[in-house]
Amino acid sequence: MNKKTLRDVDLKGKRVVMRVDFNVPMAKDGSGKITDDTRIVAALPSIKYVLEQGGSLVLMSHLGRPKGKGFEPEFTLKPVSEALSAKLGLEVKFVPDCMAADEVVNALKPGEVALLENTRFYKAEDGKVKKDDEKKGIHLTEEEYQQKKAELKTKRQEMAKKLASYGDLYCNDAFGTAHRAHASTAVIADYLKPAVSGFLLEKEIQFLGDAVENPVRPFVAILGGAKVSDKLAVVKALLAKVDTLIIGGGMAYTFKKAQGMKIGNSLCEDEQVAYCKDMLDEAEKKGVKILLPVDNLIADKFPETKDASDIQIKECEGDIPDGWMGLDIGPKSVALFSDALKGAKTVVWNGPMGCFEFAPLSKGTYGVCDAVATVKANGGVSIIGGGDSVSAVKKSGKAGEMSHVSTGGGASLEFLEGKVLPGVACLDEK
Repeated sequence: MNKKTLRDVDLKGKRVVMRVDFNVPMAKDGSGKITDDTRIVAALPSIKYVLEQGGSLVLMSHLGRPKGKGFEPEFTLKPVSEALSAKLGLEVKFVPDCMAADEVVNALKPGEVALLENTRFYKAEDGKVKKDDEKKGIHLTEEEYQQKKAELKTKRQEMAKKLASYGDLYCNDAFGTAHRAHASTAVIADYLKPAVSGFLLEKEIQFLGDAVENPVRPFVAILGGAKVSDKLAVVKALLAKVDTLIIGGGMAYTFKKAQGMKIGNSLCEDEQVAYCKDMLDEAEKKGVKILLPVDNLIADKFPETKDASDIQIKECEGDIPDGWMGLDIGPKSVALFSDALKGAKTVVWNGPMGCFEFAPLSKGTYGVCDAVATVKANGGVSIIGGGDSVSAVKKSGKAGEMSHVSTGGGASLEFLEGKVLPGVACLDEK
C-alpha cells in the first residue's frame, strides 16, 4: 500500500480524528452488552500508538443502521466507550452528539481519548436518497431526485467539515466502511490533512491487495452465503485471477440449476441462472476449475428452533427431490473441497457453506474451515473475507490458524472485485 500511515506523521501534541469500526454486535435484551469485541480489539494498536506518540484522539464510528433518524437508544455507542475505557485503562470521554463535540475535544490533553456518538444518527453521514420508495410511498421526478441529492451532498460536506474541525489530522482505520463515501469515512479528508491510514486498514489492504495483485499460486477462492446477486461482480473478477473457484452455500443452488440439476425447494435466484451459465462457460474458456457441491444435507423445511430439532435432515447426492431444500454441503463435498485446498498457496474465503448457525447444519462450513486452517501451516496464506465466514472461523476455534481474518465483509468483497474504496482513495500518497 502506497498510502501514508500513522508512522509517516508527527503526532506529538496533535489531535487525531480517527474513523474506527466499532459496529459491534450487542445482546438483543437491551442490556447494552457487547457479544463480540473483535472490532474494538482490532483498533487498539492504532489508538495506543497515537497515545504513546504524545497525541490525543477523537474517535468516530457508526453502530447498526439507524438511518439518520436521530438518537435511538439501541444504537448508542455509550457501551462501547465503557468497553474501550476498560481495555485502555483510562477514561474515554463519551460525547453524546457527534456534531456538538467542540467543548470536549478542545479540552483534550495529550494521552486523552474521546468517542463521538453514532455518526449515522445524522442523515448527512451517508447522504443517500431513494428516487422510489414503495414502503414510504415516495416517487420522485428526476428533477426532484437530483435536487434532493444535491441538498444531501451539501449537508454531507457540512458534516464532514464539522468533524474535520475537531482535529489536526485525519486517520482512517475502519476497513469495514472503507467502501462507503460517507462524511466520516472519506469526505472528511477533503477538509482535514494530513489524511493517513491506521494499522488495521494498512494490514487489510496489504493482505487483500497481495491476494488480488500478486497471489502465490495455486490461488483458490471459496465463495458461499445465500445469494449469487450479492457476489455477481466478485465471481466475474475472481475468474480472471484464481486457479480454482469453490462455490457453496445458498448461492450454489442457482449454479446447480444453471447446470440443469433439480434443486427442489432450495434457495434459487431464477433471474441469475443465465448469469451463472455464462460464468460456468467463462471458467471453462479460461481454464479455471469451478467446484460445486456434489452432495448436500437436505431438509423438509427451514428450521425454526436453534437445534433444528423441528426438521428432518438427510444426505442427498444428485438431484434434490421436490419438497426438500439444500441447507448444507454433504461429506463428499467437504472431501472434494478439502482436496482442492491441499497445496494451495493463496486462499480467500468469503461466505459459509450452509446454515452453520444450526448445529446439525454446520458440518460443511466447519469441515471447509478445518481445510483452510491447514493452508497457513503448509506455508500458504489464508484470508477470511469478513461477515459470516469470520463468525464461523471464530466459532470453530480456528481463527488463530488463519493468516488474516478481515474485519470488513462488504469492503473485502468490493476490494476483491477490483473496485476503488473511497475510504482508501481519499488518503495521502506516500
